[in-house]
Amino acid sequence: MAIVNAFGVLVILQAWAVESWWILGASVVLLLLADIVYFSKRALPLKYLFPGLVFLFIFQIFTMGYTAYVALTNYGTGHAGSMEQAVDAALIQDERRVDDSPAYPLAIVTQEPDVVGFAINDEGVVRVGTETEPLTEVEDAEVAENGTPTAVPGWDVVPRAELYADAELQETVLSLRVPVSDEADDGSIRTREGTRGTIYQSSLEWDPDAQTLTNTDTGVVYSPTATGEFAAPDGTRLTTGWYVFVGFDNFVRAFTDGNLAGDLLQVTLWTFAFAALSVLVSFGLGLFFAIVYNDDRLRGRKVIRTLLILPYAFPAFMSALLWRGMLNSEFGIVNDLFFFGAGIGWLSDPWLAKFAVLFVNVWLSYPYWFLVSTGALQSLPGDTLEAATIDGAGRWRKFQYITLPLLLVSTAPLAISSFAFSFNNFTIIYMLTEGGPGFVNSPSRLGATDILISAIYKISGVSGGVADYGMASALSIMVFVVIGIISALAFRQTRKLEEF
Repeated sequence: MAIVNAFGVLVILQAWAVESWWILGASVVLLLLADIVYFSKRALPLKYLFPGLVFLFIFQIFTMGYTAYVALTNYGTGHAGSMEQAVDAALIQDERRVDDSPAYPLAIVTQEPDVVGFAINDEGVVRVGTETEPLTEVEDAEVAENGTPTAVPGWDVVPRAELYADAELQETVLSLRVPVSDEADDGSIRTREGTRGTIYQSSLEWDPDAQTLTNTDTGVVYSPTATGEFAAPDGTRLTTGWYVFVGFDNFVRAFTDGNLAGDLLQVTLWTFAFAALSVLVSFGLGLFFAIVYNDDRLRGRKVIRTLLILPYAFPAFMSALLWRGMLNSEFGIVNDLFFFGAGIGWLSDPWLAKFAVLFVNVWLSYPYWFLVSTGALQSLPGDTLEAATIDGAGRWRKFQYITLPLLLVSTAPLAISSFAFSFNNFTIIYMLTEGGPGFVNSPSRLGATDILISAIYKISGVSGGVADYGMASALSIMVFVVIGIISALAFRQTRKLEEF
């Protein structure tokens, strides 16, 4: 408990330092609860349950709650911060070099950990600043004959040769803006070659009272809108906005947005078909092999069973990548060996790509059902099957009325979980086809083999492009609800099987 309290206090202090009040409040509550539970002589069950409840709250309840919160906002590209951050970004993006700005001798300085800044010589006075700290005067600094600072107390001056040899540092320096003062209107120091710095100012002027941005060159006034943007009376908008509460707009847009709704409908239908067919075909194939190789008269059963479960032993993402290469239309082994070198577009044709995804997924998942069905068959009561044989039941009737119902008692819950897994099987889709081929003449980035989880991945912008976290979160909530409803109905139906 001493270690727990020490760690808890550390988290609280860090949250206080970065002004993360939600984390601070939650940390205080959890730490107090932990002390009450473990220093009390009562609440014995909670001493065992509390760690699990904490992790449940952090990794499940909080995650779901935050996802629901994001789904009710327009959080995404262009709307990723607060209004204050949007104002700062707009001022920075509109910066232009001041015509009469002097060129200050400049040196690149660094400080642990990974802090990069500028040291400028302003008429004999050396001032240092970073992206977050404006220029401040530094005493006892040394300056070269050309005016460039060569030694700055508390900072490491980067040699010019080292700057020219480090491409990553060059990129950082070129994008660095050091505020001249605490007033944003005073501009910032920027450099193009790492030896001279000049003042850049924005042509936009921020009025905190009216909450407007005014272009001092054209006189156009940009006012905040309900959708988290700055817009002018003529309808023009600034590129940077902020996230705001939009209610259920993301859920409505999923069904009404002409650029997205049609593609999402196709993706949804394919998701249900892919999940259902994956379970049915792999279960049927696994059960077939289990019945065949459960016969005592068959020789070499152990070897054959071992070979049949090999696909299940390999990592799914590696198998998907191997199949992606084998199904390649130009040099894939499938076309070369089985179709005499024909250039069949297994991954470029929409329907063939769907077949390929389904085939590979069945190949990966049927060994699981083969193992489950084999175990279930070996646990069936022999007297029941013997009684059916005495009563004159043939193999098909015994399978239809005894074997299959008894198998479903133990396998139906697994089939439901397998359906949920296939419904969200991101690995096979992304590694095999990446959701392609894309829909023809569609502005969205979705494709014919995308399922909802891969569509959410693309809409979120993680893989590149415009990010729409609000829409991605809304779709995640809908997937969660759909899976929950289907699972609840399916489990309710499986209770009837317990009568057997």
